[in-house]
Amino acid sequence: MSQWNLTSWREKTALQQPVYPNAEHLAQVENTLGKMPPLVFAGEARQLKEALAQVANRKAFLLQGGDCAESFAEFHANNIRDTFKVMLQMAVVLTYAGKCPVVKVGRMAGQFAKPRSAGTETVGGIELPSYRGDIINGIDFSESARVPDPERLVQVYNQSASTMNLLRAFSQGGFADLHQVHQWNLDFLNASPAGGRYQGVADKIDDALQFMEACGIGPGLGQLKETDFYTSHEALLLPYEQALTRQDSLTGGWYDCSAHMLWIGDRTRQIDGAHVEFLRGVENPIGVKAGPTMDPEDLIRLCDVLNPNNEAGRLNIIVRMGADKVEEGMPKLIRAVQREGKQVVWSSDPMHGNTVKASTGYKTRRVEDVLKEVQQFFQVHNAEGSYAGGVHFEMTGQNVTECVGGAFEVTEADLADRYHTHCDPRLNADQSLELAFMISDTLKKARS
Repeated sequence: MSQWNLTSWREKTALQQPVYPNAEHLAQVENTLGKMPPLVFAGEARQLKEALAQVANRKAFLLQGGDCAESFAEFHANNIRDTFKVMLQMAVVLTYAGKCPVVKVGRMAGQFAKPRSAGTETVGGIELPSYRGDIINGIDFSESARVPDPERLVQVYNQSASTMNLLRAFSQGGFADLHQVHQWNLDFLNASPAGGRYQGVADKIDDALQFMEACGIGPGLGQLKETDFYTSHEALLLPYEQALTRQDSLTGGWYDCSAHMLWIGDRTRQIDGAHVEFLRGVENPIGVKAGPTMDPEDLIRLCDVLNPNNEAGRLNIIVRMGADKVEEGMPKLIRAVQREGKQVVWSSDPMHGNTVKASTGYKTRRVEDVLKEVQQFFQVHNAEGSYAGGVHFEMTGQNVTECVGGAFEVTEADLADRYHTHCDPRLNADQSLELAFMISDTLKKARS
């Protein structure tokens, strides 16, 4: 392949990019962002790669989750805190059952751009450009709101910086202390089956901590008082990603400092496309979404391009087939990767292949379909002798009603109550915790 540089992607076809009315304005904003401090550091991205290498080597498990699309309207410290709480709860459940470290990666502090199936949408006979996420245009269905505005990139940077600051404080400042395990439960979870089951796990962890401390072990251990928490998003809007890419002074490598991990979506994974071209040159851990149309040989070529040194922890294949397509579509991908000896992390995205339209008109997902896809993901890996290394969810700590089903059942009639998403439906805290327990049972069996 031709030599990579920071702008070589601009010579390729870039799909899912907005057309800005003023190219000079966009260039000015890119220049401004290029002078801003990085949101994450190269050393942190290397730490995540090392942690993901443990996943690739079957010694850890990846938990990746967060908002479908972050928004300006829902930006609030409490929302960030509550999603972080649910991630901690899920990680505790998985760690306790699986007896292995859980690598925690949030879809946070940068997940603002969304690919669309069509460039326009029509409402009441009026056709306007599609909403592509707050980083590009507004969700209001008006001509002025749907015009791509470069200044939104600066607002995204500022909001992401504030989010990162809060996440660092939560993860390193005592909030994530295992002694606070009971305090992570959200009030509305207390009456739910998953919340009650979580309290049982928390009680056992409390007992274990008290035993350790009685033996003189534990109180001063940093591992009990803080946690590693990383950020990720789809690297969709390439001008933003380029503007935040920096050359590391220690290694000379290039790092996209907008997040610790970036991924390429199912719509933009063309081998000769701009997104693959850009991300092949940065040293961050990289994810690639693999849907039902993924050809095994194309996947091998992507592995060769994105991870030419076959480095463990570099490449995460995020499978998003749909509940009824996993058994047909995934084995051939696994066999190709195993045949070629590729080092990858396999994770399941059970959200994007299971979106349906409710009778009430709302876009939703059925929790039973999400559970089914995750179960099949584990079953196929077990049959193929490969490792089901992680899960990737769209979820929130808010008490929303966006996905139907779950033990604390949300019905189609309930969707209108608290349907707050700016794009795709998210699991609420109760549904997320229910899923964590289902996965924990599977991990427990796999390691027994």
